[in-house]
Amino acid sequence: MKYVLFFEITKTITTNIWSFKMKSLMTTFTLIGLIIIAIGCSQPLDRESGPTGASGNSAIPTGIQYIAATEPANAEPVGAARQTVKDGDAITLVGRIGGSAEPFVNGMAAFTIVDPGVAHCAPEEGCPTPWDYCCTQNEVKDNIATVKVVDDQEKPVGADARQLLAVKELSLVVVAGKAKRDEQGNLTVLAGKVFVRPDK
Repeated sequence: MKYVLFFEITKTITTNIWSFKMKSLMTTFTLIGLIIIAIGCSQPLDRESGPTGASGNSAIPTGIQYIAATEPANAEPVGAARQTVKDGDAITLVGRIGGSAEPFVNGMAAFTIVDPGVAHCAPEEGCPTPWDYCCTQNEVKDNIATVKVVDDQEKPVGADARQLLAVKELSLVVVAGKAKRDEQGNLTVLAGKVFVRPDK
């Protein structure tokens, strides 16, 4: 009888100890889970950067195949090219992205460039959109060209140029491609490759 009583008491104590350990273990896991969730919620979301203005641009271009590894030789300023180039000519232009408040075309990799010799507002002048050349618009009209980034079939690439090429307003670019002229004398370049000169 004593042995039976001892066995029952031992069994009860063991069961209670085991139950306590299991509850403590579950509580510990619950606390760990809550801590992990709290840490995850406190981390900032890594959002993909969308198109940006002159204050910044995508660090990594998405269209590597459209970026020239080296600068094309014999690039002409936009103004000089407009005087001589004919429709269908092979051409290499150098220019700065701008010419209006919104030089990028929505829905395709296209933008306007202005002859590097045309002055734009300096940062210290406080102009919020220096790429629109507001002070030199009379010069811009004869020194501007449109650049369309195209694929192997000369079809416009349907992507934002800012992300595709990692460019922004006032970026200095060298483009090589085929010239297109219209009846008004406007110049467009169908460019398969674009070289982006590093910011100084």
